[in-house]
Amino acid sequence: MRVLGINALFHDPAAALLIDGRTVAAAEEERFSRRKHGKRPVPFSAWELPVEAARWCLSKAGLRPQDLDAVAYSYEPGLALPAEEMGLDDPWDHLRQTYARQAPGFLATALPGLDPARVRFVPHHMAHAASAAFAADGAENSSALVLDGRGERASHLAARRRGAVLEPLFAQDLPHSLGLVYEELTAHLGFLRSSDEFKVMALASHGTPRMLADLRRHVFPTGDGGFRATGVPWSDYCPPRAPDEPWTQAHADTAASAQAVLEETLLDLARWLHGRTGDQVLTLAGGVALNCVANARLSREGPFSRVWVQPAAGDAGTALGSALLVAAAEGDAVAPMEGADLGREWSDAELAGWLKSAAVPFDRPADIADTVAEALADNAVVAWFQGRSEYGPRALGHRSLLAHPGHAGNLERLNDVKGREQFRPVAPMVLAERAAEIFDGPLPSPYMLFVHDVRPGWAERIPAVVHVDGTARIQTVDEAREPLVARMLRSFEQRTGLPVVVNTSLNTAGRPMVDDPRDALECFGSTPVDLLAIGPFAVRRSRLFGTSSEGWSG
Repeated sequence: MRVLGINALFHDPAAALLIDGRTVAAAEEERFSRRKHGKRPVPFSAWELPVEAARWCLSKAGLRPQDLDAVAYSYEPGLALPAEEMGLDDPWDHLRQTYARQAPGFLATALPGLDPARVRFVPHHMAHAASAAFAADGAENSSALVLDGRGERASHLAARRRGAVLEPLFAQDLPHSLGLVYEELTAHLGFLRSSDEFKVMALASHGTPRMLADLRRHVFPTGDGGFRATGVPWSDYCPPRAPDEPWTQAHADTAASAQAVLEETLLDLARWLHGRTGDQVLTLAGGVALNCVANARLSREGPFSRVWVQPAAGDAGTALGSALLVAAAEGDAVAPMEGADLGREWSDAELAGWLKSAAVPFDRPADIADTVAEALADNAVVAWFQGRSEYGPRALGHRSLLAHPGHAGNLERLNDVKGREQFRPVAPMVLAERAAEIFDGPLPSPYMLFVHDVRPGWAERIPAVVHVDGTARIQTVDEAREPLVARMLRSFEQRTGLPVVVNTSLNTAGRPMVDDPRDALECFGSTPVDLLAIGPFAVRRSRLFGTSSEGWSG
């Protein structure tokens, strides 16, 4: 079957294409539109579809809309209730339901030739669960846990996979929602809700969970597979913070308390689910599954032998999940994800054409990996643009900013380059076979979705990637899948003795990750990056502007 998956209703609109059970392409609309998260998650934007992402997925496979056997839309409006009946203060939510019901017609208009009768509604949390349970390798018999802000009428799903069948076991009805509670705190702390929740997780490491006992009165598991989470009086714990105000210790302690109660509740839900299934493998999806600190604790203290997290765990991943669910139901043998590099790519000739059109000086070194390693060893900041772009919010060695981990000042330097808050960490990438000697935690970790303790003796050697709590959110690199990145890492170690390189996303604050060559050139031209490694080509700041990033400050 040829199945196109669509996520559109809330945020992170995306499209994914399956052919005969294999994932051919997946991309988020933000990478085309250059609007962070594609749109804001308000009812008035619910009609917006991932048109460019869908068109690209089809073109990647050489298909027309009329060639599709099914389009899977990751929301089932027939399951929804009026917002007031679910205890939600959302007077315009009925617009979402109207737009969702009309989605087949909207899609047929956006993709001329598509038969609207081929559009199938897929329950939102089942799409999330399928994005993990069917995409994980070795998960034919596994449990799935979904936690996010909301779906049609729930905020959580516990399920199990048995072969081609995904069976729901328990769902927590709204208004109780761990995702919405965390979103509310995000806004209270002066960040953008449904966008900046990862900042709360980072800030939590600077605090102590001294409000945890009181917070447990508002957020707690119920012991039956569900939980209570609503109406938290955040102002009782810390004053609201304006976006341009400095954070205080009370803000950090509140974040730490919220993080702790989230982790406790997640552990209880996992233990209940394991008690029902007895499985060894747990797969996670939903926006809460992007909380790598909670994931690490679940892996360390939870009852499952292995925890696998969908790299596009947020709503973007439901495009893939809905397609996987429909394909499996129709009898396709769905294949697990081989990696998150499912987006756009350009040939060497096309990249050279972009560079010539931009009239920038560039060269083609004998080995771009060795050239980058040499620059990094000299403490340069490198923009790394290679292969297909990533699906999901993590830069995984295709659209990355790289730096030397041995200089503590590179954390501040990169946060300045990106225009980010200084309390936010950057991540290390390391060859999979070297990871265990440096980091203690779930391995392998190819999608940067767990935190790891840095082993004794290493924190002093790689200070730029060690967070204030002594952890690092690592990406392990499989040489068989990422030979170019592996070659760069080996070359860097030969020069420095360090098998680790700083890896953070190739973008600036508030903007989507770089996706196409124009984005890469714009980012390189507007930030003090020393070298752009774009395919086999090198663009050097010193040749373009006669300067380097050394000594630059934002």
